[in-house]
Amino acid sequence: MSNCDSCSSKDSCNSNEKDCSRMFAKYGNIKNIIGVISGKGGVGKSTVTGILAVELSKKGFKVGVLDADITGPSMPRILGINEKRSEMIIVEGNEDQPQLVPVETESGIKVMSLNLLIESEDQPVIWRGPLITGVLNQMYEDTVWGELDYLLIDMPPGTGDIALTIMQSMPITGMVVVSTPQDMVSMIVKKVVSMIEKMNIYLLGVVENMSYIKCGSCGEKIRVFSKKTGEEHASYLGAKLLAEMPINVDMAESLEKGEMESFIRNSQEYNELINNFMKALG
Repeated sequence: MSNCDSCSSKDSCNSNEKDCSRMFAKYGNIKNIIGVISGKGGVGKSTVTGILAVELSKKGFKVGVLDADITGPSMPRILGINEKRSEMIIVEGNEDQPQLVPVETESGIKVMSLNLLIESEDQPVIWRGPLITGVLNQMYEDTVWGELDYLLIDMPPGTGDIALTIMQSMPITGMVVVSTPQDMVSMIVKKVVSMIEKMNIYLLGVVENMSYIKCGSCGEKIRVFSKKTGEEHASYLGAKLLAEMPINVDMAESLEKGEMESFIRNSQEYNELINNFMKALG
């Protein structure tokens, strides 16, 4: 399989394969690569990545997740596989290029994260930028992804080395931006939106997380952090609103127990998010 065959941009790209500077998955065919990013940490970016992965899997798509937040990886815990570890395959005659086997969740979502390659998930990663970028490249290129309809990339917050590497070097189909309803957060997230535009990458839309609390008695949406709606914040960012997501204690508790995948599979709460996501993809 050639590099072009595994590129999600092959139908819209005019580059010659020999001149292409993009990275490619050596051991897989990936139709769509979606980055999930925010300008600030702690807004629920990894949670949104997990929700999208499970919702796409529910629809019958073959899904993978690349945890690109190298120094703060959380996808294994979110998807309930933090006790498992990835295997490494050494092919005779090609010992210097080991293949990485992703860990699969209960529903078959393939996950690759640094936390699946180290002994303990609480082991710190004290590396400088070039080494972090090299590890990211290896986790993307050398993982045995197989056939995937979607690879979701959980990106670190901000506009640093990793974000730049992913946007410049990977065949990205589109980006999802995650924010919360505070003007200060929106100001920081706006920097990421501007970066996406400057890199000529398709912005699918913004997810406003922790948008409100729903009253258990009357169902009223109580906006805790801002009186503005998600539409107003999305308008400031210059992006489509994919969904307003509430503060959900039950979902947070399922995450802590490693049961978020089953919780989402049995929930209808994220229909708006996945439906608008699919519409944005066209």
